Amino acid sequence: MSTEPPSAFSMNWRWLCAVTRRSATPTKYLIRDRDSRFTSALDSVFKAEGIQVLCSLVQVPRANAICERMIGTIRRALLDRILILHEEHARRALTRWLQHYSHSRPHRSLGQLTPDQTEHEPPRPINLAEHRLRRHAILGGITHEYWTATAV
Repeated sequence: MSTEPPSAFSMNWRWLCAVTRRSATPTKYLIRDRDSRFTSALDSVFKAEGIQVLCSLVQVPRANAICERMIGTIRRALLDRILILHEEHARRALTRWLQHYSHSRPHRSLGQLTPDQTEHEPPRPINLAEHRLRRHAILGGITHEYWTATAV
């Protein structure tokens, strides 16, 4: 047992545990990298709350980079553009945005196809003069989905 007062770093994690305790959905896992800042004492704070600590794989440096990139994408494309009011609002917004991102948004790595389009053959080019474009707002207009409708 240490005679020193708990550090601010440790107190922040205890606060996080208190917040997750009041959550509608209990936290089961904490995924973290193998940084030396994360000590066994810190892990014990989470274990005492019933949260299983999972460390990133050894000698897999890209795993953390891929996770950080996705978190950055979510922050820039969603969280920087919408004011989250409460936990349920955050869940609904994130669920809807991930649905758009995973099914309807063109991805550069897929040749500007949506993930749904890669399961079939690529769409044929069309003459836009013969079609009307339709637009649907996603999450109040922070992004949009487009499709064509035959001109009348």
